[in-house]
Amino acid sequence: MPRAAGGRGRQPPVLKKFGQHFLTDPSILTAIVDALAPTSTDTVLEIGPGRGALTDILAKRAGKVVAIEIDRALTESLRERYPSGSNVEIVEGDFLESDPRALAGDDYLLIGNVPYYITTPIVFKALEPPMPRRAVFLVQREVAERMAAKEDDDDYGALSVNIGVVAQVEQVLRVPAGAFKPPPKVESAVVRLTPLAQPLVRADSLSAFRTFVQAAFGQRRKQMVRVLRSVRRLSPEAATELLESAGIELTARPEVVSPERFARLFELLTAN
Repeated sequence: MPRAAGGRGRQPPVLKKFGQHFLTDPSILTAIVDALAPTSTDTVLEIGPGRGALTDILAKRAGKVVAIEIDRALTESLRERYPSGSNVEIVEGDFLESDPRALAGDDYLLIGNVPYYITTPIVFKALEPPMPRRAVFLVQREVAERMAAKEDDDDYGALSVNIGVVAQVEQVLRVPAGAFKPPPKVESAVVRLTPLAQPLVRADSLSAFRTFVQAAFGQRRKQMVRVLRSVRRLSPEAATELLESAGIELTARPEVVSPERFARLFELLTAN
């Protein structure tokens, strides 16, 4: 779990159960905050502040920082670092079980050096209403490439589609393993997510849409007409009609179908 490493006093030990790797490079820490671009009027929700190095920079730029940390020892250390009355609030807890609206309100920015083993659930939760106005994540490089991939790219898959229907993704910079202590076994990357003004899938349908897309890419070598027949038990005629209405070639495979086409196909499927 990559984290930002603080430099004040004795720090709690690295916990393997949380996969902790603390980011120490000042220029990269600054670049991550630059990608979020908080101002003095913004509230920033930070996932996994770790030892507080990223939090330090955020506190100087944002109006308020709410940092949620799952490690109890780190939480106690952070509360000593940011006493009551500062513009930083430290919350002990699991982001996946939290209520972002209760923590940060309806208008906020989100930033996180997230645990690599649960990146997807965290990103999906972040893209549920109320979505942040902008979000920046430090993730495994391969995951960043899948998040930002476009149809027909080698890395394009279910994750690309499921994020693409609700947000624009940009890869901001790559982060070498040597920037962390201890260094992880993989390279990392920073991605910026900007929610679409008009999501392509309704919020109350996102879970069902994700399930559908995941099932489709589970058969990514099959043509879409066969995917629909298998996943939705449709007749050849019904599958053909739906694909033509969605503007998808019958012989196309999931890896060349854009998020927009997947969203249109799902809309037609749920209307029938």
